[in-house]
Amino acid sequence: MQIERWSLLLILISGFLLWRPVKSIRFELESSQTKCIAEELKINTMTLGKYHIVNSNEGHPLPDSHNITVGVTSIYGNAYHHADNVDEGQFAFQAMEEGDYLACFFAANHEPSATITIDFDWKFGVAAKDWTNVAKKDSVQLMELELKKMLENVASIHDEMLYLREREEEMQKLNRSTNSKMAGLSFLWIFVNLSAAGLQLWHLKFFFEKKKLL
Repeated sequence: MQIERWSLLLILISGFLLWRPVKSIRFELESSQTKCIAEELKINTMTLGKYHIVNSNEGHPLPDSHNITVGVTSIYGNAYHHADNVDEGQFAFQAMEEGDYLACFFAANHEPSATITIDFDWKFGVAAKDWTNVAKKDSVQLMELELKKMLENVASIHDEMLYLREREEEMQKLNRSTNSKMAGLSFLWIFVNLSAAGLQLWHLKFFFEKKKLL
């Protein structure tokens, strides 16, 4: 009974810790159109993506128009996956660069135009690991496997917190720098206005003295 209680508790905690692990979407793509999906990844983040074209006529093969070209690139333009004229596929890699990654889907031009429905699952971090193979390889028990998942989740959340803290410090530095520049510009603006007002007063005084009005 005690072991079952601990197993249930570990499963509940693991489920709570799994935050933003999967992006699963279904979208439509018309002929000659491109759709890109972006996700921000940190360095060394494991990612796994699977995609396939939904067959609306089960039992019948997909028409020739239902093929897509898929590419995954980093924000710096480096390619991590590319597939031409496919109806399904997958990719898996460890992010070597920090920033946004784009998964782009392109449907070739067909006449008449066709609409393709695509299912796309994109997993990140702990969710992208094959825990079934881990369990088979290490011959671990259920509780030990859940503990492994928990440790991975805690490490992932800790890394995310450190990353957010670094971003917050960068934003604070940027805010301080912006405030300093704005203060300098404000003083410069006041100086220019006072100088212009002084010049105008000097010009009016000179004008009135020249006209002997003063």
